[in-house]
Amino acid sequence: MRFRSFTALGLCWLLGGCALQQVQPWEKDMLAKDEMQLTPDRIEDYLDGHTYSNREASSGGKGVGGGGCGCN
Repeated sequence: MRFRSFTALGLCWLLGGCALQQVQPWEKDMLAKDEMQLTPDRIEDYLDGHTYSNREASSGGKGVGGGGCGCN
């Protein structure tokens, strides 16, 4: 039982060390590339949103302001 708890504690300690790494200012250029974005092609994202809004017969819901129902 002690071996399992020490193993689990050691594993958590090793994995927790990965969260302490910070992105340095000179490394941020890699994160700004188009390949690193959630939607690298803005035109395709716009067309997908347009198709979705036409199929759902509502607008909004994609931003922060609220859904297509008009509530905020």
